[in-house]
Amino acid sequence: MANRHGCITGATGTGKTVSLQVLAEAFAQRGTAVFVADIKGDLSGITQAGEPNEKLLERLQRYQLPTPTWQGNPAVFWDVLAEQGHPIRVTVSDLGPLLLSRMLDLNDTQEGVMNVLFRVADEEGLLLLDFKDLRAMLAYIGEHASALRARYGNIAPASVGAIQRALIRLENEGAEYFFGEPALDIFDWLRADPSGKGLVNVLAADRLVQSPRLYALFMLWMMAELYERLPEVGDLPQPKIVFFFDEAHLLFNDAPKALLERIEQVLRLIRSKGVGVFFVTQSPGDIPDVILGQLGHRIQHALRAYTPREQRAVRTVAQTMRPNPDLDIERVITELGVGEVLVSMLDNQGRPTITQRAWMAAPGSRIGPATLAEKQAIQNASPFAGKYDTVIDRESAYELLEQRVAEQESQDASQGGALGALSDFLLGSAGPRGGRRDGIVQSVIKSEVRRGARQLLRGLFSSLRGGGR
Repeated sequence: MANRHGCITGATGTGKTVSLQVLAEAFAQRGTAVFVADIKGDLSGITQAGEPNEKLLERLQRYQLPTPTWQGNPAVFWDVLAEQGHPIRVTVSDLGPLLLSRMLDLNDTQEGVMNVLFRVADEEGLLLLDFKDLRAMLAYIGEHASALRARYGNIAPASVGAIQRALIRLENEGAEYFFGEPALDIFDWLRADPSGKGLVNVLAADRLVQSPRLYALFMLWMMAELYERLPEVGDLPQPKIVFFFDEAHLLFNDAPKALLERIEQVLRLIRSKGVGVFFVTQSPGDIPDVILGQLGHRIQHALRAYTPREQRAVRTVAQTMRPNPDLDIERVITELGVGEVLVSMLDNQGRPTITQRAWMAAPGSRIGPATLAEKQAIQNASPFAGKYDTVIDRESAYELLEQRVAEQESQDASQGGALGALSDFLLGSAGPRGGRRDGIVQSVIKSEVRRGARQLLRGLFSSLRGGGR
């Protein structure tokens, strides 16, 4: 039932990230691929075997929890910003005008200009691959707006300018790393190792999370890509892949309404593709209602209730969980210890089970980050080593438009040279030392002036001679 989506919530320091790790490695051990967004940098420890210590063993014994098998999990590191893992890239064409417009929060008129941009690029054979292609194409349709108006309608300079400013904001967040080739093959995430364990894809997101618009764009593209490319499978015995997004409130802060609606739509439809999504955040209130309604699995850590606002939040959370006659949910939420949770999962009919109080098991992998040397060893053994690490910059819209400009300038220069030679021939030219050489026009004028002067002088002399007689 893990493809029905869920959330892990609770105050800071209550153990949410460890709960995420427990679930993620449990899926991986059963052959399901996993994707985790590592916001704080400590989920990389899922790749290394855990080491029992006195405090952990004492906790297992006190609460009669099973001792885990101490082992790491097969994993690969990824990074949209291409610093701490294999780069994740997508071409502008694959993203498409609709998704890009939603992410840039464009109005209807500006979205229309974006659609024209993609249409003109398709009709003129101009590939839109990376960020500079998109900027060059936008400048092109802005410069040729009058010529394109008859076919595509008005392309207002104000709309072009608004899109350019939106692109600058996205570029400042690092979008130039996200757009380009080689583009990610989403099926590379749905792999298992030779022993049948699911691959854990760890997204290094400690810097990416500082660019929330790019983070949201990446997440939305990823789920849309999975929905479009994966076949319908219904309810499988286990999902193909499960996603965990830590600090999920960062995805939704100041997100445009159209973007939230799109995420909700994809979440609703992607379940039938065998994909599960879990959001991890401090409070269910951090997640918009349209998306929270899609999250049936609930793992609730402790919440603090020191202020009237926090008390109302606790009351709201308690009311959203299925009641248990033997459990005062509102009171218990504030009493839970670290690693202790209230759990309500969906049953095989898709119904929430009665809320129960429970302890989270310990992960078999390390709680805490992997070292740089350990991360490098993981990357060296990656099945994708060399596939995505080198940027491919083939001829596309930017290069072709630059070539057109160069050819036009060359043609203008050639025409200018011929006209210049004709002008020199007719009107003359200046020498290298400032001297002047007459052209044919000046020569003719001077010749006519001299001839006219001679005729005038002859007439004058003739009059003088006649007068003398």
